[in-house]
Amino acid sequence: MSFDLATRLAARRAEHLYRQRPLLQSPQGPEVVADGERLLAFCSNDYLGLANHPEVIQAMRAGAERWGVGGGASHLVIGHSSPHHELEEALAEFTGRPRALLFSTGYMANLAAVTALVGQGDTVLEDRLNHASLLDAGLLSGARFSRYLHSDAASLASRLAKAEGNTLVVSDGVFSMDGDLAPLPELVAEAKKAGAWLLVDDAHGFGPLGATGGGIVEHFGLNQDDVPVLVGTLGKAFGTAGAFVAGSEELIETLIQFARPYIYTTSQPPAVACATLKSLQLLRTEGWRREHLNRLIARFRQGAAEIGLSLMDSPTPIQPILIGDSQRALRLSARLKELGILVGAIRPPTVPAGTARLRVTLSAAHSEAHLERLLDALATAWAELAHG
Repeated sequence: MSFDLATRLAARRAEHLYRQRPLLQSPQGPEVVADGERLLAFCSNDYLGLANHPEVIQAMRAGAERWGVGGGASHLVIGHSSPHHELEEALAEFTGRPRALLFSTGYMANLAAVTALVGQGDTVLEDRLNHASLLDAGLLSGARFSRYLHSDAASLASRLAKAEGNTLVVSDGVFSMDGDLAPLPELVAEAKKAGAWLLVDDAHGFGPLGATGGGIVEHFGLNQDDVPVLVGTLGKAFGTAGAFVAGSEELIETLIQFARPYIYTTSQPPAVACATLKSLQLLRTEGWRREHLNRLIARFRQGAAEIGLSLMDSPTPIQPILIGDSQRALRLSARLKELGILVGAIRPPTVPAGTARLRVTLSAAHSEAHLERLLDALATAWAELAHG
């Protein structure tokens, strides 16, 4: 018996679901070189335009000169450097919580938090459209696992009524493929009624949302009592790499003691923490980035509606254009590339069957002229597709 990998790959190609990696040959930014072509990119999660910021680059360079390159070991052995600790304290202060814990990736942070908090005899309830890392964490935890209808507090309430043991409700803050916001006040109310804890992964909310960029919890005026477990990633609006969990003293100590993805991995390079400290400062002090981003979002939605595109209900930099058919989405993405615009076609299994889409993401680094070029190209490509 052998693995028939060729047949699996051929089937994926036939279904127009085959994935290929664009080769980026320039730094992140609005204008990139990918696969040898100079393109205007609308597919990065660098929402505030900090990934190639000169001050962030300088902070990382200085960090490498002072602290070297590798983390060296796990945090619990000898890999927890002063920059890591300083960043954790800064993230705790930023989120208004006693402690924060640094992770190397967002996937690892989610896996750590869920599996350390619930296990056999407990219950984990997740939104159907949660990020794959959250769903995987729920399944791997060993707890009784159930998914409630997307952003549906009544569906959550019905599942909470049947929950056993310690119960963890888990939701994205901003849903990465739809761009919509979780109805956190309603989720908080249901979780509290049932004596459950709420974990929110706000990977795409930190930076764009909230008066100071504090994300969806700040956006809704909530606190640690409402959302005991808050997860954020640093590779999106922060422009660097890694992730964190913020919460109470007891929560963070529990993760340090019991979270296997934290205990058994080497720390991120200290220089990355140095860079993130600088990007956090820029995120907090340069409010014009959020203001400009919000203007771009409003203009895009207006222009897309005028073209007749089917947008999803998103107030965030994630602006998906619903196409439906995977082949049509690929054709539209390819035509935009011919017109000098890079926008990815998102297809199942990343999104539900029949909901293939173009995932436009906007950045504070985009100018108004960049946005108008995107709208012009979309108008051209959409008209051609309609008559093709």
